[in-house]
Amino acid sequence: MKIENGVTASMLPGAHWVKARASVGDGNCVELAKLDGGEVAVRHSRFPDGPALVFSRDELAAFLDGAKGAEFDHMIA
Repeated sequence: MKIENGVTASMLPGAHWVKARASVGDGNCVELAKLDGGEVAVRHSRFPDGPALVFSRDELAAFLDGAKGAEFDHMIA
């Protein structure tokens, strides 16, 4: 089954959602779930039944590489 971006997060089969240990618990967290097909879904923890964005492993790896390299720090400065 091909999973499209914007799918209702609660409808993802077998998704086990996790969030970073650094999350402060105020409901403003991003959660990720590895999907059966190898993709990774991302959702906002305040809206667990809201839409999820679905990324390939390569797409998520490129984002994480950029985040680790501080390429996006200006977004929160």
